[in-house]
Amino acid sequence: MFAKHGYKVHGVDVNQDVVDTLQRKALHIEEPGLQEALEEVMDEGNFTVSTSPIKADAFIIAVPSPITEEKTANLDYVRAATEAILPFVEKGNLVVLESTVPPRTVEDIMLPVLRKTELDLDNDIYISHSPERVIPGKIFQELEENDRIVGGMNPASAEKTKELYKAFVKGEIHLTDATTAEMVKVMENTYRDVNIAFANELAKISTNIGINAWEAIRLANFHPRVNIHQPGPGVGGHCIAVDPWFLVELEPEESKIISLARETNDNMPAYTVKRIKEIAEENQIIQPKIGLFGLSFKGNVDDMRESPSLTVMEHLNKEGLDYKVFDPYIKDIRVPHQVLSINELAEDMDMIVILTDHQLFNTYEPETLIALMNQSVIFDTKNLIDENKWRQAGFDYARLGDTKNR
Repeated sequence: MFAKHGYKVHGVDVNQDVVDTLQRKALHIEEPGLQEALEEVMDEGNFTVSTSPIKADAFIIAVPSPITEEKTANLDYVRAATEAILPFVEKGNLVVLESTVPPRTVEDIMLPVLRKTELDLDNDIYISHSPERVIPGKIFQELEENDRIVGGMNPASAEKTKELYKAFVKGEIHLTDATTAEMVKVMENTYRDVNIAFANELAKISTNIGINAWEAIRLANFHPRVNIHQPGPGVGGHCIAVDPWFLVELEPEESKIISLARETNDNMPAYTVKRIKEIAEENQIIQPKIGLFGLSFKGNVDDMRESPSLTVMEHLNKEGLDYKVFDPYIKDIRVPHQVLSINELAEDMDMIVILTDHQLFNTYEPETLIALMNQSVIFDTKNLIDENKWRQAGFDYARLGDTKNR
C-alpha cells in the first residue's frame, strides 16, 4: 500500500524462500488484488525485498507474536526484529510496531533494545504502535477504509505516525499512547472471542433442549442492542485464538471470563468430534468413514494458522476414526489424510463434515457426491449449505447447535 502511493519500500523477511518468491513477482499467500499490486510496485521500482534491513526514514515491524504451549506470549520475533534494525536507525527516524502484542510490549521489549542506539528516545526518534485491523480476503479495502489506532510513546511520535499512514488511510486515525493502543487491539479480538464462546454455549444448550441455535441467534439479533456471533467447531487464526491469552497472562486473577471463554472455544473441536460420533450412532454407522470439508481457519482463504480443523483431526486420531480432508484453497500435501479433489474425498465415505465456510462448498452438487459415498450423512458445523437441497438429494442432514434426532 505504501509503494502503491509512491513511497520507496524495502521488505525484509528472515525466510529466504519468501524473499526468493517475491523477487520473482510471485506470492506465498493468497489475497485478492495482491498479485497485480505486487507486479505494479515492483515494475515501478517502488518495492524491493531481501533478508537484510537498509537505512530508511520509517521502520515498520510486523512479525508474529504467537503463544507458547504454556499460553504465554512469545515476543522473541519482536525483539529480534528490533535488534535487526539497530544498525540502521538514525536521528529523526520513525519506528512503528504493527504486530498484535500484550500491552507494554513497546515499553518493556522494544525500548530497551532501541536504547542501544544511544539516541535520545524522547527527542531523537519517534516510536509508536499501530496495530493492523484487517480481515483476509478484504485487506486492501480495509487498509484504506477502516479507522486506525495510533499509539505514540509521546504526542510527537503519534503525530508522525499519523502523517505516515495518511498516505492511504481514508478512515479516521485515532491518536493515543502506545500501551493503550496495544490494549485496544487485544480488547477487540478478546471481545469477539468471548462473544463466540457465548454462541458456542448457546449451540450446546440448543442441541440439548431441541431447538436450532442459528435461528434463535438470528432472531435475537433483531434487537437493536444485541449482536451475538455465530457458533462453530472452534476459533482459529493468528488473532482471536491467541490474543486473549495475553490478558490472561498479564492479569490471571482479573480475567476469569476471558480465560473461560478461551477454554470453551478451545474445547469445541473435541465437542465437534463427540457430535460426529453421536450422529454416526444415530444413523447406525458402526465404524464411520468421515470426509472433512475445510482446513482453513475461516472461509475463502488459504490460512491454516490455529485452525480448529487441525484440532478436530487430532481428536479423530485419538478416537481411532477413519477420515480424509479436502480444502480447495490448500494444496499442501504434507497435511495428513489430505486429498486434492472433492470426488476423492467423497469416495467410500459415510459422513461429510463441513468445518470451514468456503463458499465454494455451496457449488458442489449433492447428487454427485452421494453417488460416490457408502452412506449419506452430512454434518454442517458452519450452517453453510442449503439443508433442503441436500435432504432432497438423499442426505441425512445434521447441524451444529441444532436439535438431535431430527
